[in-house]
Amino acid sequence: MSLTPSTGAGMGITALIPDMTIGQLIVEADERWGEMWDSEATRLKILLILPRKQRKLMELHGDMVEHGQPVLTVFHRPRAEAKLLEEQGFDARDASFQFVDLATPDMGPWLQHLITNEGWLRGTIEVSSVPFSMGLPNQRPFESERMLCFRHPSLPSIENYYLPFPPSSIPGKCFVSLPRRQAAELARQQAEVLGVGRLQKKVNITKVEPTPIQSVAAPAPVAVESEMQNMVDDFKQEVMASAAEEVANEVSIASNEIAFVPLPGASPVEPIAEEVVDDSTFESTFDNSQPSSDDSNNVSLPEPEAEEVPEMSDVEIEFRELVSGLMAAGIEPSEMMNDPRWEDLSERALAIGFETWPVFLQLTAMS
Repeated sequence: MSLTPSTGAGMGITALIPDMTIGQLIVEADERWGEMWDSEATRLKILLILPRKQRKLMELHGDMVEHGQPVLTVFHRPRAEAKLLEEQGFDARDASFQFVDLATPDMGPWLQHLITNEGWLRGTIEVSSVPFSMGLPNQRPFESERMLCFRHPSLPSIENYYLPFPPSSIPGKCFVSLPRRQAAELARQQAEVLGVGRLQKKVNITKVEPTPIQSVAAPAPVAVESEMQNMVDDFKQEVMASAAEEVANEVSIASNEIAFVPLPGASPVEPIAEEVVDDSTFESTFDNSQPSSDDSNNVSLPEPEAEEVPEMSDVEIEFRELVSGLMAAGIEPSEMMNDPRWEDLSERALAIGFETWPVFLQLTAMS
C-alpha cells in the first residue's frame, strides 16, 4: 500500500492515546482540542477492512491526507467472535478492522486515495451485538446499525460484523489525527502557557565590579558552580525558545496564506461630509423612492446582489458527465470505478487539486 503525501496545508498530525474509546474522546473533545473541534459538525462512523500487514500504514493515514476536523480511529481484533466471521467465509486472521469517526466533509479526502489508486470497494455492513448464547464476559447489548464499509479488494465481503459492545465503546489504542495547521497553533498556545521561550524571564545575575583585590584572587568554588548552572539554564531556555519560534513561524506562514475577503457590499468607513440639501430636492427624492402606499415608514431596500457561482473546470464537467452517463446506463456506483475512463479522470483531477469523491457522493445520492 503506497500513499503519496499530500502537499496541502491541512495534512494531519497523528497522536496515539492508549486505554481510550472513541466515545470518551468525543466527550472530552472540547476540553482537549478547544476551537480545533467543531461540536456542531456532522460526523459519522465507517468501518475499514484492510490486510493486517497494512495496519501500520493506516495508523498514520491522517499524516498523508488533508482534513479539517480531528479524525478518531480505533482497531478491533475479533477473538471469541471470530468464528462468526468464519461462518461467513472470512478468516479474521487475514485482516484488521478499523472503526473511523470523522466529519462528513473529511470522508472524501480520507478515502479518495484508497478508492481511486488502490481499488478499495465500497459497501454497507450490519454491525450487531454478539449473541448472548456465546456467553462473553463484559458484554453490552446495543442496537444493530447499518454502517458504510470500505474494504481492500484482496479481501472477501461480509454482511455482518459482531461486537461485544458498541463501536464507540471499543477500548484500546485510539489514533487521533489533528489538522496540522491547527495543531501547530495549539502547540504555540501551550508554549505560551508554559512560558517557553520567554528569555526576559531569566533570573537576573547581579554583576559586581571587580576590585583590585578581587581581580587577583581566584573565584570561589561556589561562584563558579553558580555561574555554570546559569549558563546551562540559559542554554536550555534558548533551545526551548528556538523550538517555540519554529512553531510560531509555521503558524505565521499558514496564517499569511489566508487571504482577507471583504463581505459583499462592504466598503471602507469614510467620514460623512456635511452638506446643505434643498428641501424641495429632498422631498422630490424621497417621494420617488417611496412605494405607492400611505405608510410613510416603509423604505425600499436595495435588491441583494446575485451571488456568483464559481465556474467548473473542464475536468469537473467531464467527471460529472461520466458519472451521470454511467448512472443513466444503470451502472451501480460501486462498479463505476471499473470504467477505464475513471482512472484517467482521477489522475487529472489530482493534478489540479479537484476532489472527485464529494462530487461522486453528491451525484449518486441524487439518483
